[in-house]
Amino acid sequence: YCCKKKGPYMKYDTIIFDLDGTLLDTLEDLMDSLNHALVMHGYEPRTLEQVRQSVGDGVKMLVRRSLPENTTDEEIEKCLSDFTSHYKTNMQNKTRPYNGIKEILYTLKIFKCNVAIVSNKFDSAVKELADYYFPGMIDAAIGESAEVRRKPAPDSIYAAIRRLGSDISKSIFVGDSETDVRTAKNAGIPCIGVTWGFRSRRVLEKEGADYIIDYPTELFSILK
Repeated sequence: YCCKKKGPYMKYDTIIFDLDGTLLDTLEDLMDSLNHALVMHGYEPRTLEQVRQSVGDGVKMLVRRSLPENTTDEEIEKCLSDFTSHYKTNMQNKTRPYNGIKEILYTLKIFKCNVAIVSNKFDSAVKELADYYFPGMIDAAIGESAEVRRKPAPDSIYAAIRRLGSDISKSIFVGDSETDVRTAKNAGIPCIGVTWGFRSRRVLEKEGADYIIDYPTELFSILK
């Protein structure tokens, strides 16, 4: 199932991954940094399950969803700043790749696939985490920035495809959330939903993911 194999059986040679909930289990580090900021400002800490349901649309939205509805924009920005400062120095405390992910990425690189990460996490953190956990395995890592709108806008996928010199018709997106499915649809490429992340199979089915897999090794049957 080599991605560069000539012949009619290979559909995709560019695999673009979401990061949080797809490649890395980042939930506990996100919760710890969020609760650090919330407690600093006098708010109740959030549970792991509450954080799970609030992630996926960028850290600003995570902070906003964790504060009371009537919180001012100024207060949200203060909490976001404290969250970001804490997370930058604590994002590798408990974060780990999901089982089988490193082996899959290694195999994709052996087969000379183009491999990218696109995420709603801020760009510097995406690049640092990609380099730390997957050295030499990722060809492009792109997060939210002034130049790239957060998902479900398709900007990050388009940026990754351009950076890789790839063809959109040979590209596929792998993610764990409704935001990821919507992003792939907005970009005009298929989406593989994964069930080991932050959302359930039911959510992925409801959003209309093209494929749904329960284990990383199932990826190859789709790429063939």
